[in-house]
Amino acid sequence: MQALSTLSPAALRKVRGVLTDIDGTLTTDGRLPASTYMALDRLKQAGLHVIPVTGRCIAWAEILTRLWPVDAIIGENGAFYSYLRDGKLVTRYLDDAATRADNLARIHALGERIVREVPGCALASDQAWHAADLAIDHAEDVAPLPPASVDRIVALMREAGMTATVSSIHVNGWFGDHDKLTMSRLCAAELLGADVDAARDEWLFIGDSANDAAMFAHFPLSVGVANVREILPLLPSPPAYVTEAACGEGFAEMADRLLAARNA
Repeated sequence: MQALSTLSPAALRKVRGVLTDIDGTLTTDGRLPASTYMALDRLKQAGLHVIPVTGRCIAWAEILTRLWPVDAIIGENGAFYSYLRDGKLVTRYLDDAATRADNLARIHALGERIVREVPGCALASDQAWHAADLAIDHAEDVAPLPPASVDRIVALMREAGMTATVSSIHVNGWFGDHDKLTMSRLCAAELLGADVDAARDEWLFIGDSANDAAMFAHFPLSVGVANVREILPLLPSPPAYVTEAACGEGFAEMADRLLAARNA
């Protein structure tokens, strides 16, 4: 990884959109710093597209879509995206209602099994509001689990046929092969008429977690906030650049550099 300060202004001037993780990237110790919210707003005011891409549930995504200065929010690791159309909330799901209902029944049963078999873990506090995935808390409202316990949760999910990934706070599992990148493609194409494959250098992604791996690998302008160093062994491809500051302050650092390059 190179320091963010080495990223050329010329490359940053090409950027038309920012895709960002939420937990540990926009937030610091579970809170959204004022400087981070202001950074989101300044990016939007500068004419950039801003799309958070998170493992958080549909309730979070739909509420934050209404409250934050963003184009859309992709939730539950790519199960849907939410946006406002003429001030009205719209959620675009990847799967139809019948598939989601069937999957939720399987998710409920598996969640109960994992909580029984892995001491110390718990269902995420917002699991009741998930539309398409299972979130097992390993470090948010429970004492941080040892790596072997996290690995066991992942193994149980994968044995059940789920895609499983680890964020800074949860182990997320879902049925299907979508992820943050696949829904980023769909959201950008449908909502903005943009191709994030053909124009990869026009999008910057910033994150901090193992569930950001596909995004780090795909985008040349991939940035990790400083706390990404804690999970580098879990990443097949590290981000290309890293901020000096951690968490929300790292996001604000990235926004400052991006906007300075555009205004130069």
